[in-house]
Amino acid sequence: MKAVDSRVLLTGASGGIGSAAARRLIQAGASVMLAGRSPARLAAQARALVRELGVERHRVEWYAADLTRVGSLDPLAQVAAQWQCNAVVHGAGTPAFGRLESFDAGAVAQVLQLNLFTPMLLTQALLPHLRQQKQASVLFVGSVLGRLGLPGFSVYSAGKFGLRGFAESLRRELADTSVKVQYLGPRSTKTEFNSEAVERYNQATKTAMDDADTVAQALVQLLERGTAERFLGFPEKLAVRLNGMAPALLDGAFAAHRNSLPSVQPPAPLTLEHFESQRPESADAHSLQAPQL
Repeated sequence: MKAVDSRVLLTGASGGIGSAAARRLIQAGASVMLAGRSPARLAAQARALVRELGVERHRVEWYAADLTRVGSLDPLAQVAAQWQCNAVVHGAGTPAFGRLESFDAGAVAQVLQLNLFTPMLLTQALLPHLRQQKQASVLFVGSVLGRLGLPGFSVYSAGKFGLRGFAESLRRELADTSVKVQYLGPRSTKTEFNSEAVERYNQATKTAMDDADTVAQALVQLLERGTAERFLGFPEKLAVRLNGMAPALLDGAFAAHRNSLPSVQPPAPLTLEHFESQRPESADAHSLQAPQL
């Protein structure tokens, strides 16, 4: 799909990679609907993109919705369909780093919900519309940690491994349709997504990092080429291949990573209240319509 022919719903649009992706997509000729939680931030971002890139206002829309609330997803899909989107880039996500013993049930559930459950449900809601398009794309911004598990990222990798598996299965399910399903696996990226603990870990393990614009350029290339998967960085790409063929062979290669983890911080007592409270809710009234720019 050529960028100039694409109308992209971009979740996580105000994040580090999301902001860079929005700019690169628009520069490549795409129209973009920015999706995120903060109306004020999205409106300011849209105005800045129109002003700085010198594009028509109708090419940059925005829609505010809390993607952690199931009830927000159908309204978002409906607005995107009315806008005639033919591509969705799932860029929203939340980090998780530390030893497994340090996570409480609520934190684990939050990570898996936003990083896996939300893109699954939003894709499901959009599919009837996307199937009707001459060409369409569902692109998941995952992580190299969706194919290469590292010490300290067990919870995060669980979501990203699931997301990559979902993308692979759905790609095969939709192989006879006009909808392409794609997965982008960046390595560690220089954004505010990284906590101080992750920064220390990356320094201790000499982890190479890309800037957000490098990831954004790869995202646009992936969308235009229609490739199923792309992982970024070396030696990460090689490690992904080796891990796919013989994962146990790499188990001994991560002693430095294991020894660089922070000490265990005991979590709150185990509770399932978070899960029991997750009932579909209606979207906030202010998030039901994007204002004029």
